[in-house]
Amino acid sequence: MCPRCGKGKLFAGFLTLRPRCDACDLDYGFADSGDGPAVFIIFFAGFIVVGAALITEIEYQPPYWVHAVLWLPLILILTLGPLRPMKGLMIALQYHHKAAEGRFGGGDGDQS
Repeated sequence: MCPRCGKGKLFAGFLTLRPRCDACDLDYGFADSGDGPAVFIIFFAGFIVVGAALITEIEYQPPYWVHAVLWLPLILILTLGPLRPMKGLMIALQYHHKAAEGRFGGGDGDQS
C-alpha cells in the first residue's frame, strides 16, 4: 500500500517496488530500505529457531533428520513470511519521517 494515499500498490513483485503509485502518482525513488528488514527478521527468527532447537535437543535428543524436518520449514516461514510487510513498513517510515541519504557539507554550520 502506498505510504501517502494508502490506495496504490507498493510492490510489483515479491520484493520489487513499483516505480510510482497508481493512485496518487508518488515517485517511489526515495525508498531504499536496504538490508534493514532482512536483518531484523534474521535476528528475530534466529532467536526463535535456535532457542527452540536447543530446547528440543536438550529435552528429547532427536536424530539430526528430525531437526531438519522441524526447523527448515519454520525458518522459511519465519523469514519469508514477514519480509514483505517489514520492507513495506520500513519504506512507510522513511516516507513519514522524510528520511534521506546523509550528505556532507549541508551548509548548516556544523563543521568538524
